[in-house]
Amino acid sequence: MEQLLHYVWKHKLFSLEPLRTITGELVEVIDTGLANPHAGPDFFNAKLKINHTLWVGNVEIHTLASDWMRHGHHKDAAYDNVILHVVETSDCEVFHSNGKVVTQMQMACPEQIRRNYDELHREEIYPRCYSILTVLPKLTIYSWLSALQIERLEQKSVALAGRYERCNHNWEDAFFVTLARNYGFGVNGDAFEAWADKLPFRAIDKHRDNLLQIEALFFGQAGLLEESDGDDYYLKLKQEYHYLKHKFELPQPMEIARWRFLRLRPGNFPHVRLAQLAHLYYKEQSLFSRVIEAETTDVVKQLLATTTSPYWENHFTFHRESPKQEKHLGAGALQLILINTVIPLLYTYGMHKSDNRLCDRAINFLEGLKPENNYIIRQWEIAGLSATSAADSQALLQLQKEYCDKRDCLRCRFGYEFLKRK
Repeated sequence: MEQLLHYVWKHKLFSLEPLRTITGELVEVIDTGLANPHAGPDFFNAKLKINHTLWVGNVEIHTLASDWMRHGHHKDAAYDNVILHVVETSDCEVFHSNGKVVTQMQMACPEQIRRNYDELHREEIYPRCYSILTVLPKLTIYSWLSALQIERLEQKSVALAGRYERCNHNWEDAFFVTLARNYGFGVNGDAFEAWADKLPFRAIDKHRDNLLQIEALFFGQAGLLEESDGDDYYLKLKQEYHYLKHKFELPQPMEIARWRFLRLRPGNFPHVRLAQLAHLYYKEQSLFSRVIEAETTDVVKQLLATTTSPYWENHFTFHRESPKQEKHLGAGALQLILINTVIPLLYTYGMHKSDNRLCDRAINFLEGLKPENNYIIRQWEIAGLSATSAADSQALLQLQKEYCDKRDCLRCRFGYEFLKRK
């Protein structure tokens, strides 16, 4: 398998026996080079001694030597600076585009690594590398989780920066779109982001002193005011929305089919979350600036704490009454908003402004919060890897999403330890 050969070459896991080219020349690998994830040779700027002569150039790796022609490298000048073609099976001689013979070396994948790799891919228990987690050095675990934590933050930062571009370089709007997405709490995240993209923020700014009008805009653009009949509150919202829609020439509202209700607890229904967002938008002015200035998570929680207008105290949807209950944002929900909205915002804005103080605050916030409690984190704990903070739980979620789920064990440091075990 070519991917596994790449791994063996990158980490110098080949046999301890002297390496030789197909023609018998001695090969000493000084530097395997920089792995290239894009088009072109597999490793750049490798340093090799071939028959005691130092070579600096690129390395290409294939399962079969004939893959060189199959991939068209013999016609591509970009491969003329390949100093070594590493193959598992040498089934032919290969040439550069200028006709020169390419030096080749046959390299087998050690049996123990192949066996461990096959075991990782056969294992259905999660995580697949569970058998080594309890014996790994603490430094190995800490360094990998730290890297994963930053990787996840940067991934969220890229998404937030994209919203900033989409919002015409307005941080307040980009923050609200991100906040709205995370009010979907996974299930309705895409729908909430699509809804927020349809909101005319400058129009809403002119009506922020009127909660009913904010709710009318929010529910109307969500496509939840399309019925002709309803109770008094519903009809008031519908009337206000009809007026505001014409006043500001609003885009078409979302289709109601975008919202998901199946298997949701009533407190997570889109109606309730929209009412909470409307109340937050009504009570807090310049929310972005105030969040950026907040120096503790407690201050941020106070800023983001919200409830609903009285109608929603005994409703989860329009028209149908329920037992009276204040629909405030719970502690668990507030923590998720902090982790998925505020902390990425601080980090992204800090990077944008070259303000390390904000980036450090984002990481400190994450390290100071309790770990998330969900199925994935509990599975890691059963395997022997406990999260002690939200930084740890975010790292473990990144590990699961980007490595375990994709079976990308060759890029994982835990996978590396598993593969090299005896």
